[in-house]
Amino acid sequence: MARRRRLGTAALVVLRAIAQEHPYGFQIMDVTGLPGGSVYPALAALERDGLVDSSWEDPVIARQEKRPPRRYYRITALGSERLEKQLAWLSGIAAAGATSGKA
Repeated sequence: MARRRRLGTAALVVLRAIAQEHPYGFQIMDVTGLPGGSVYPALAALERDGLVDSSWEDPVIARQEKRPPRRYYRITALGSERLEKQLAWLSGIAAAGATSGKA
């Protein structure tokens, strides 16, 4: 079985934002502080890899609110699993650094 590569920092932060119910691009940019040039490529990669899926909102709602339609993202079961594993891996690295006296 091929070993999966770790998520990059932007993809990890974006995936966590989606898991925390921040479902669309501008909201993800607001909560993460990442620019659109990082968020949107990360969203495309996450969707390509099956970690999130997306759907467009009803255009009638967007027109009523006088804005373009939003694309909403949801984390998949695979995305939740990968997020949990990567966060545990990072936590282990942080713990190892703390016990060795290095930060």
